[in-house]
Amino acid sequence: MPNIAEQRTQYAALFTRSLPANIGSSATTLGGRPALELRPATPGTAGEDVLLYLHGGGFVVGSARATAHLPAALLRHLDGRAVSLDYRLAPEHAFPAAPDDCLAAYRELLDSGVDPRRLVIAGDSAGAALAVVTMIRARDAGLPMPAAAVLFSPAVDLTLSGASMRSKDGVDPFFAPADLEWLFDRYLAGGDSAAPEASPVFADLTGLPPLLIQAGSSELLLDDAVRLAGRAAADEVAVTLEVAPRQPHVFQLDDESAAAAAALERAGRFLATRLGGEKKES
Repeated sequence: MPNIAEQRTQYAALFTRSLPANIGSSATTLGGRPALELRPATPGTAGEDVLLYLHGGGFVVGSARATAHLPAALLRHLDGRAVSLDYRLAPEHAFPAAPDDCLAAYRELLDSGVDPRRLVIAGDSAGAALAVVTMIRARDAGLPMPAAAVLFSPAVDLTLSGASMRSKDGVDPFFAPADLEWLFDRYLAGGDSAAPEASPVFADLTGLPPLLIQAGSSELLLDDAVRLAGRAAADEVAVTLEVAPRQPHVFQLDDESAAAAAALERAGRFLATRLGGEKKES
């Protein structure tokens, strides 16, 4: 297996895409961490909407830039900006460093004057899990909830107890269960894999905003998405679950896939609806 530095380089090479010509990007900081801000390239055209995006990579690899084409696609439907956060990665910074960074980023957005009614959150894989944990921690701290959240293939059960860990083993084109176990072990560093802030499928989700969860039917983590939707519904959270047939983990990353484009379109419209309507084109 490549060392962690090599894995991070490979991940960046595999997923980094050029951003759309109408989206500009700039380095910034949020919650004490580096971040990438995305805005319409035309000055003065961005409104008050804010999307906080949390990247995937098993808590060990990935970066704000590597998957920036996902928040850029969602931003097409919003009237404002997106901020993709470079939270600290394991094993150098084990749990709870990443959720601490994400909550700090969320809190800073609110403290800076962002209206929570204009704020949404999204993430893929580990980042989707961190999005759920961030909302849980914000709720418990008495902070207002965002208007909505989009979760792509959330990795929300670090105990690997979902039935799809067995039924999709050999079907998933990217992972075997041992691969996920290795990543999650680096992140937890001996911590409790069933703790709700590590595995939010076991958390109380009461009070969270409307959720859109998208997953592929071919992924080991399919049951994470299904059970998270069930947990949200049981806790009176408005939730929509979409499972794309024969699609892999975070299939939205494939910028040449019609299924990915359609899923991102639905996700962007979901967020826009919760923010009060689709962005008006100039």
